Amino acid sequence: MTEPVRVVLVDDHSMFRSGVRTELAAVDTVEIVGEAGGVGEAVAVIARTRPDVVLLDVHMPDGGGKAVLDRVRPAQPEVKFLALSVSDAAEDVIGVIRAGARGYVTKTISGPDLAAAVGRVADGDAVFSPRLAGFVLDAFTRPETSAVLDPELDQLTQREREVLRLLARGYAYKEIAARLFISVKTVETHVSSVLRKLQLSNRYELSRWATDRRLV
Repeated sequence: MTEPVRVVLVDDHSMFRSGVRTELAAVDTVEIVGEAGGVGEAVAVIARTRPDVVLLDVHMPDGGGKAVLDRVRPAQPEVKFLALSVSDAAEDVIGVIRAGARGYVTKTISGPDLAAAVGRVADGDAVFSPRLAGFVLDAFTRPETSAVLDPELDQLTQREREVLRLLARGYAYKEIAARLFISVKTVETHVSSVLRKLQLSNRYELSRWATDRRLV
């Protein structure tokens, strides 16, 4: 019998980690050998357990998935990374793949599909949710486009960009809060910050700004 793929789960939301553990416990091809809620903890757990694959959240308060990749890959190049994120933004996908992740799937993925994705990454394949593969193809066939800077966009934090993107897609504050695992109050705070930084006055202007930059 083939040994299960040894996995470390990195996500700053404990309830989400619990849900992933429950989903993956239903299959015998994956074994969760450790978990972490932040960058420093993740680096330590990965060094101690030496997993085959790390399921990695892209955005965390203390630096996010790219910071984990930057610290782990030089010392443990054999460890493979699969990004598992609520974000389906091109910039997030491209950024974490350039940092060394072997794949990127969104948190809407089912348990069986996630287990299959983990197995494929462990075998050396690149795995992406269908809509995201095009982002990576575009980035690596036309790398000069990823170097274009947007000073206005660069003002926003990753979380502010996530809130902005969902807002522009028509989600209500309560729906955004549920998707990002944050409170409605926190959503309101992020929206206020984005409006201030971009010098815009309402949701309509935010949506148009995001659409013009193809963030939606």
